[in-house]
Amino acid sequence: MTPNSSPQLWLYDTTLRDGTQREGLSVSIEDKLRIARRLDQLGIPFIEGGWPGANPKDVQFFWQLQEDPLKQAEIVAFCSTRRPNSIAATEPMLQDILAAGTRWVTIFGKSWDLHVTTGLKTTLEENLAMIRDTIEYLRSQGRRIIYDAEHWFDGYKHNRDYALQTLEAAIASGAEWLVLCDTNGGTLPHEISQIVQDVVRVTGELGTGDWGLGARKDSSQSPIPNPHYPLSPEGAPPSPIPQIGIHTHNDSEMAVANAIAAVMAGAKMVQGTINGYGERCGNANLCSLIPNLQLKAGYSCITEDQLTQLTEASRFVSEVVNLAPDEHAPFVGRSAFAHKGGIHVSAVERNPLTYEHIQPEQVGNRRRIVISEQSGLSNVLAKARSFGIELDQQKAEAREILQRLKDLESEGFQFEAAEASFVLLMHEALGGRQKFFEVKGFQVHCDLIEGKETSNALATVKVAVDGKNILEAAEGNGPVAALDAALRKALVNFYPQIATFDFTDYKVRILNGHTGTAAKTRVLVESGNGRQRWTTVGVSTNILAASYQAVVEGLEYGLLLHSQAEAALKASS
Repeated sequence: MTPNSSPQLWLYDTTLRDGTQREGLSVSIEDKLRIARRLDQLGIPFIEGGWPGANPKDVQFFWQLQEDPLKQAEIVAFCSTRRPNSIAATEPMLQDILAAGTRWVTIFGKSWDLHVTTGLKTTLEENLAMIRDTIEYLRSQGRRIIYDAEHWFDGYKHNRDYALQTLEAAIASGAEWLVLCDTNGGTLPHEISQIVQDVVRVTGELGTGDWGLGARKDSSQSPIPNPHYPLSPEGAPPSPIPQIGIHTHNDSEMAVANAIAAVMAGAKMVQGTINGYGERCGNANLCSLIPNLQLKAGYSCITEDQLTQLTEASRFVSEVVNLAPDEHAPFVGRSAFAHKGGIHVSAVERNPLTYEHIQPEQVGNRRRIVISEQSGLSNVLAKARSFGIELDQQKAEAREILQRLKDLESEGFQFEAAEASFVLLMHEALGGRQKFFEVKGFQVHCDLIEGKETSNALATVKVAVDGKNILEAAEGNGPVAALDAALRKALVNFYPQIATFDFTDYKVRILNGHTGTAAKTRVLVESGNGRQRWTTVGVSTNILAASYQAVVEGLEYGLLLHSQAEAALKASS
């Protein structure tokens, strides 16, 4: 199916509102603006920015986007229906919505009679009046409405007639989209499919023409108003039939499957969040939904070029919200196209279709060959090639590297998580490991004072560089921090680039806990230079010795990367 003939789906991102309800996730105004602009680049047509008036942060966010708008996306304000027994035109929260200056507003209302009587403590008829009054008022102020039918599926299952009456109220008042929400996340795909089909049938959605967002003239143009549904209520067709959207939560691990089931049943809008962030177990993950719908189901969501930015966008959002990326996430995870078993690697080298459901590059990811004790010679050859090292499988060096790998992993080393250490191992086996420095020895002294929560450590190191011995000492809040500081202090005059190296993660694993305090320890250290990240490993019964191995190799590999970059620059000039 060609892109021009693919049916259009409208994506609606709610990372900045629903996503921020995830426990442990907090963002600043600047964070929200950065994420919004990245989603805009990704081609997301609707971006929900938050609830204006709910907090000063969201007010400032919408004000700043009025001053410097997004390039193609519609920023959407979010709000509830008016309160019971009030008037929408005098409702303060709706004035905040109007002040946000967005063309589109998402209003959520109650679909489940239980929530009406128990949560709102009002009558079923008053809830319908709240929906009508709110939407009619916002329409009279020139706003276009997306109606989120909260708890739709639970409400439908408990009282179908009343749930449908809430949609009828939204339609009659001028809503252009009806978004069916599985708010509790407990519905299964077959139920989603049956209920969405019923809603589509009842509303007469199929074959009614293009109500809703309309077409785009070019990639830089914001979605144009539907000429058949003018912003002014004067002359608008009576009771226009809107399109259906889906909003799913992941409490039953079904959010993505449920959203796809709804699309197959007739939904034209899919709401979700980047990386599936959201309250409780999260929302539908757009990083899985977009490629599934576009590459497998044949729908048009974003352009092919924008799809190749998906992995980078996922990791960008993870960094901004300060949450570790899910390495095993489908499509965008670091391990999504990682191959470990020797037979798998051999097959993938011949034809990637043997063990990959799509080309990693389609979503901006890449194939990785994992090195471990399960590896065969194919793993070693492929991994070497990925780092620019050509090995001849007929020569002894390749099998020596494989054997050395297996021996070290049997001692507790883990190279699948420490590729930088494996690269250094390969260079050493080939006789080409560059000696940037040599550590002659180190000492670490710790002061533990009773009654104090913190301790101080002092490390002394002796390092040789180009035949010159350097003795340095440094303090830290712990022995590893002190050792790292002393090493950097000794080396930075010879290698100024070390000042740009940072340790971004430090992990300790006890390998044989049954031996008590004599257990062997594995340490993984992740380092970075602002552009790249790499991980090194150390193993010892002495946690300081294991940390020392990983820290030293982290510095060494960073220097190797810098040396290679300089050599490449000279070769190109």
